[in-house]
Amino acid sequence: MTPQTDITTFDDIKLLVDTFYSKVQKDEFIGPIFNEKIGNRWPEHLEKMYRFWQTILLEVHSYSGSPFPPHKQLPVAKEHFDRWMEIFTKTTDSLFVGPLAEEAKLRAKNMAEMFNYKIDYFRNLEKNQTNNS
Repeated sequence: MTPQTDITTFDDIKLLVDTFYSKVQKDEFIGPIFNEKIGNRWPEHLEKMYRFWQTILLEVHSYSGSPFPPHKQLPVAKEHFDRWMEIFTKTTDSLFVGPLAEEAKLRAKNMAEMFNYKIDYFRNLEKNQTNNS
């Protein structure tokens, strides 16, 4: 079945987020990292993700906070972000078609690249501080 519609409602956001994270949880490569970090707080995490994507894509300002800090100490590298992006792109493409679906993939890609860059930056900073002390 080819998707016919774009992301236009909160229910669309929920469908995208729920479908995406159910795939992430089962993924052999990145699933264990998410499951260990989030534990039994998945409902809370998904609620936060609904608000985050609703704010970005539907311009309903329901998310506040900074998305990066919880990710700062995760044991992840570029290949983890690549896998996350691969799952996100496939999930989005399987459900939606249109400008907001494209925007979601672009925003996800930019976020993955920025998080990866910042995690590397902080790791190198910590490494240099340890080496210099």
